[in-house]
Amino acid sequence: MNKVRSSNYDKYPATRTEGSVWVGWDAIASRLLQEKPAVLAVDCYAGVYEEAVEAAFAGSFEQIIRTRELMKPEAAVRAMTDRFMTDDVLFGFVSPLRLEEFFDDVLLKDARLRAEAGALVIGPGASLVAPQATLVYADMARWEIQQRFRAHKVDGLGVHSAQEPVSIQYKRGYFIDWRALDSYKDGLFGRVDWWLDTNDAARPKLIGAQTFLRGMALTARKPFRVVPFFDPAPWGGQWMKEVCDLDRETVNYGWCFDCVPEENSLLLEVEGEKVEFPSVDLVLLHAQKLLGMPVWGRFGKDFPIRFDFLDTMDGGNLSLQVHPTTQFIREQFGMAYTQDESYYLLDAGEGATVFLGVKNGVDREAMLSDLRAAQRGEISFPAEKYVNRLPAKKHDHFLIPGGTIHCSGANAMVLEISATPNLFTFKLWDWNRLGLDGKPRPINVERGSKVIQWERDTDYVMANLANHFEPIAKGEGWEEIRTGLHPAEFIETRRTRFSVPVPFRTGDSVQVLNLAEGSSAVVESPTGAFEPFEVHYAETFIIPACVEDFIIRPGDGVKECMVIRAYIRFNP
Repeated sequence: MNKVRSSNYDKYPATRTEGSVWVGWDAIASRLLQEKPAVLAVDCYAGVYEEAVEAAFAGSFEQIIRTRELMKPEAAVRAMTDRFMTDDVLFGFVSPLRLEEFFDDVLLKDARLRAEAGALVIGPGASLVAPQATLVYADMARWEIQQRFRAHKVDGLGVHSAQEPVSIQYKRGYFIDWRALDSYKDGLFGRVDWWLDTNDAARPKLIGAQTFLRGMALTARKPFRVVPFFDPAPWGGQWMKEVCDLDRETVNYGWCFDCVPEENSLLLEVEGEKVEFPSVDLVLLHAQKLLGMPVWGRFGKDFPIRFDFLDTMDGGNLSLQVHPTTQFIREQFGMAYTQDESYYLLDAGEGATVFLGVKNGVDREAMLSDLRAAQRGEISFPAEKYVNRLPAKKHDHFLIPGGTIHCSGANAMVLEISATPNLFTFKLWDWNRLGLDGKPRPINVERGSKVIQWERDTDYVMANLANHFEPIAKGEGWEEIRTGLHPAEFIETRRTRFSVPVPFRTGDSVQVLNLAEGSSAVVESPTGAFEPFEVHYAETFIIPACVEDFIIRPGDGVKECMVIRAYIRFNP
């Protein structure tokens, strides 16, 4: 592997905010019971260990109402959700179900009457039972939910699903439960009295509503980072271990979600304690300020830009894959837009390559026949017979609109810049490889065959997708280059190299950036609207649209830096 620099990558970025924090169940219970509330409602997001929450307060209430006992029978919930779950091992259909629809009307009405006499109400939808109660919201980061899926410790809404395969649990969360809970939570922000963080089950933390809202409002008007998370992969590499200072004993790290606000967390630092919440809370609360009016008008409360890392340094090829077209993803899965993406090479070792597009004159029927034969285990798919394999070096940028066959080869460190949908990969070939669970990974040749854009051949790739750079502007000590994306994609990317302070404007669109060169850089406000914000090599950071003007300069003692920047393009 190429020699990499020593790490100053911050794995736990936080926004400092004023307020008080209570740590541990004893302190939390003491504070919440201080005013002796007759009714305490603890509303829970998916994945919360509700039994632990109940145990902390149960001794103070004669009556306990568990919302899961008020839901429809499991058979009825499954019948209601089956059409959104579908019979596919990975993919479902986006559900419009509201949380209220999971409840039995008669049981809910009875529970409301019982709660008037005093009770602890606990579980998803607790405020539906006791709308006038002291309301605590126990929120949960999606990455932690996924760890609890893997440990088979939590159920879905209205179903006993903990022992189901992890992919099925995740599918239920992604397509059904999280959407219902986010919509419900979006209506609660003005009603919640306390926010509870139980992501670390052994060390829960509580803050007041004003502390939470103040921290979110502060974050929405300054540069910030979400909390990255890292995961091994069958093809994973070794680069992130060094650059991001990860556990050297782990066999590899293939993934890092460095900026996926629907999946990542946000940390608020209160009295020196870091309190964790889903970063989607910020999107729900401050969508217009964060995204900008035009972006909000187009995407609503969806954060449409995703940055993540794919590390194959001293690893293997990613699966050969294709993402759906917009029409296909809308019709088959109910998504509003597809996973258009690109590969930006943060680093590359000797012999690094990218597979991209089909070869000129490819025989599509022969290629599909070989893919199907490989899926059946009859042959090894001859990828280089059909797919372009391009040499890749540091700071190359390959554009991958939906429908384009692609994958990163071994010995590359990819910054993947894409639209947000993050589940919709149709694997076509996985190099005779098993997953980390020792089982074959799901292959989707038939779905892939329906979306492959065969006209994206060698000539098209070289003319439109591989290093399609365009100088934009330059001055003393700086230059800016447009690196993409493709006209079919709504994201614009610009690369700026600078040795002097450089001014930028958000242009009423949220900006997502990564420090692609230089050990550190500092983001400043020309008007002093926010405190200087330091970022380090390989860190991804977000500039809310409402910031409007910002300056980036090299960090102290740093001669030159480079940032890759993405934003929503409205006038290609």
